[in-house]
Amino acid sequence: MQGFFVTVAILAVVRWMFPEVATAGISNIATLPDLSSSGSLASPAKNHRILSVPSYKEAFPDTNAVQLVAAQQWGVPPVKNREDAEARKKELVYIGSNPYYHVDPLSSSIPYLVPRAAVLLQDIGQAFFDSLYVKGVPFHKLIVTSVLRSQEDVSKLRGRNVNATENSCHLYGTTFDICYNRYKTVENPDGPARRQVRNDTLKWVLSEVLRDMRFQQRCYIKYEVKQGCFHMTVR
Repeated sequence: MQGFFVTVAILAVVRWMFPEVATAGISNIATLPDLSSSGSLASPAKNHRILSVPSYKEAFPDTNAVQLVAAQQWGVPPVKNREDAEARKKELVYIGSNPYYHVDPLSSSIPYLVPRAAVLLQDIGQAFFDSLYVKGVPFHKLIVTSVLRSQEDVSKLRGRNVNATENSCHLYGTTFDICYNRYKTVENPDGPARRQVRNDTLKWVLSEVLRDMRFQQRCYIKYEVKQGCFHMTVR
C-alpha cells in the first residue's frame, strides 16, 4: 500500500510540473481515422488529388519477352494441366476473392500463384484501398481476370485468341491480369447505395498504384488494350 501511495504522489507531481503529459493521449487519439455510423472509414479531412499517369503505354511498356525472364526466374516449371497444378501445392498458393480483390470465374486459368506473386497481388489490392481512402473515393475491389495457365489452357486459348503466346508468362505462376474497366463496389447490402464512381476514375487511381509498384521494382507491367487489363509479372 505504501508503494501505491508513493506512486500516486509521484504521478501527481509529474502532472503538476508537466501538464502537457495529461493531454498527450487525447491528442494521439484525435489523429486516428474517424468511423462513420455505418462502421466504415470516414473520408479524410483533405483529399489527395488523382493524377493518373501521362500515358498508359509509356508507363507500362514491359513486353512478354521482358516479363518471361522474370517468370522463368521466380516461377515453377510449366504446369501441364489442372491435375498437375493440384500436385504442385507445395510450390503454389491458392488465391481467392478477399477484402482487397475479387477473382473472376476462371475458364482459361487456375487460381494459383507462387508465394512471391501472391504477396504482390495482395499488396496491390491493399495499396489501391489506401489510395482510394486518401483521395476520398468510395472503396472498390480490383478484379483479377487471369492467373496461372496450364499448357493445356494455353493450347485451347491459342485456338480462340491469335494474340495468345505459346510461351506465356502465365505458365509459371508468376503472372496475373487485373482488369481496368470493371471494379467491385464495396457497400453494405442492407444499407444505402454507395456513391457512383466512373471506371475511368478508378483506373486513374489504379495506374498510380501500379506505377509506384513498378518504380519499386516489384513487378513488370504491360498495358493491354484489347484485353482491357494490366498484365503483370512479379520480379
